[in-house]
Amino acid sequence: MSLILLLALQVPPASVPPADANSEILVTASRTPIEQGESAVSSTVIDERRIEAIGALQAVDLLRLSPGLSVSASGARGAQAQVRIRGAEANHSLIFIDGIQFNDPAGGNEPRFELLNADGLGRIEIVRGPQSALWGSEALGGVIALDSPLPAAGTRGAATLEYGSHDSLRASASGTFGSEKAGLSLSGGHIRSDGIDVLGGGTGDRDGFDNTSLSAKGVGRPGGDIEVGLVGRYIDHRSRFDGTDPVTFLRADTGDVSKTRTGALRAYVRIGADPAARWAVTLDAQYLTSANRNFNSAAPLNRTSGDRTRFSAQVEHRLDLGGSRHVLVAAAEREDEDFKARDQQFFGGTNQDRSRGRNALVGEWRARWGGRFSTDIAVRHDDYNRFADETTLRATAAFELARGLSLTGSYGEGVAQPTFFDLYGFFPGSFVGNPALTAETSRGWETGLRWKGAAASASVTGFESRLRNEIVGTFDSATFLSSTANATGTSRRRGFEIEGEMSPTVGLRLSANYTYLDAGDQQVGGGLRVREIRRPRHSANIAFDWESGALRLGGYVAYVGERSDVDFDLFPAPTVTLDDYALVSLRIGYRLTGAIEAFGRVENGFDADYRDVVGYNTPGRAVYAGLRFRFGD
Repeated sequence: MSLILLLALQVPPASVPPADANSEILVTASRTPIEQGESAVSSTVIDERRIEAIGALQAVDLLRLSPGLSVSASGARGAQAQVRIRGAEANHSLIFIDGIQFNDPAGGNEPRFELLNADGLGRIEIVRGPQSALWGSEALGGVIALDSPLPAAGTRGAATLEYGSHDSLRASASGTFGSEKAGLSLSGGHIRSDGIDVLGGGTGDRDGFDNTSLSAKGVGRPGGDIEVGLVGRYIDHRSRFDGTDPVTFLRADTGDVSKTRTGALRAYVRIGADPAARWAVTLDAQYLTSANRNFNSAAPLNRTSGDRTRFSAQVEHRLDLGGSRHVLVAAAEREDEDFKARDQQFFGGTNQDRSRGRNALVGEWRARWGGRFSTDIAVRHDDYNRFADETTLRATAAFELARGLSLTGSYGEGVAQPTFFDLYGFFPGSFVGNPALTAETSRGWETGLRWKGAAASASVTGFESRLRNEIVGTFDSATFLSSTANATGTSRRRGFEIEGEMSPTVGLRLSANYTYLDAGDQQVGGGLRVREIRRPRHSANIAFDWESGALRLGGYVAYVGERSDVDFDLFPAPTVTLDDYALVSLRIGYRLTGAIEAFGRVENGFDADYRDVVGYNTPGRAVYAGLRFRFGD
């Protein structure tokens, strides 16, 4: 420690960290990067400056600050955390991490947000609304992209040590190293916590977790206009939780433990790396593997594993015609998934080995017609080998009414393929699945008005989507078997979002948003629509980051309105109401030297007593303190 302090005293004071250089560039709103102001789809970017200022433990804490997103955590940190975009299902979000599709093939193709720490992130991007015409299955509700900091010329790094409530320890380190020809970004972090008693009552054990995450990103320019890249990420996660009593099937203080290991690699080469290049070709290969093991104390119950291999090729052409600019994109993809399930609990009766694949062709035409009008049209065809093929479309337009004021509109279609669980069943053997399922499909639109000034911006957006062929659970009272089926009804989600941001003084940024959501579920055609569970009708967020001299502050207030849920501990299972709540988070940091910052952090500052899932307690007020070290540029 004395060596660190000696080095820190020789480092000049750091200035206010700038916003990420790409903070106004979207990477998932189109098949090629596009300026946020030119894209007609709704999006939110959380840059490195805000990520560091808030100092959140997990990425899901930052995602809840975006309009249109609702978060449901099953009790303590480290347990299942689901995100729903504009009322879509939890498995209707497509997630990328450093360009790797990270939906878990061993976990129902759902994003595993509970695995994702916030340490080492340089940028978060959320694109709302159906995006399957660009990215395929699971992009039905929207797309979320998490990225490590881009390797840059020079050397810089940081390390954090933190300790606090629930015997929680956090340690992380990251660094970027590079020149004009090549760069490397590395990060690693470990978090452990004793957690809380999820069932409550004061008699149960604590349900904690520990997580280790490692990532590496290398980018090189070997010569000419060629760029090559290699990305890797590894996550080792262990969480304790309270499951159900094996006799009564009611929630109980059990010794359940879940262990997950996920690894992923991505390699790419791009010819025509200059954004102004007329022609560009990108070849991309990625592989992800995931293994989930479940135990009751030390006794193994079951395990699942899955892997996904994806190859893609994309060609882009930019051209000018008169006073218009055009980008034409053609892409082809091949994806293969394998899934294995093994059980000890039922003596191998539900074991299975499954595989599936798909081919896809994508075309996109983006155009800028003069200085005020832009359009974007994309179409995609997915050829599945296990169920019916799907063709999806997206069309958007943006028109600048006056300087800084724009009218936007978009129409998009989404698709979510049945999971391996839906098709073939899962533990126990009474759940048999349905191989005749077809994909869930959605059609949605949005229209908005945006204004952007020199130090402030604001927007209002209305949206609606309709979900068809929703995959729902069924129960046969004659055979006592559970299965799945495509619903005959149409579920509808509609509402509006209001958001704004301003920088009233140097070093201070404020942002706020409000979402109204009306989400109705209709499982039988012509039947009644009922309110979707775990979707608040009203939600709002206020967030800020500020730096002045040696002082840095960041925090947020996240309000979640009343939601409904189903209590399966009772028969017949009734629908109950979960109360509204507000979470307050604040981080205060003070630079002791140019390279050492002491900080304190509080979560749930008003000690709100709330539930995201019926029957599962959530953490009360938690306080943390630590040191952050910096070096380099």
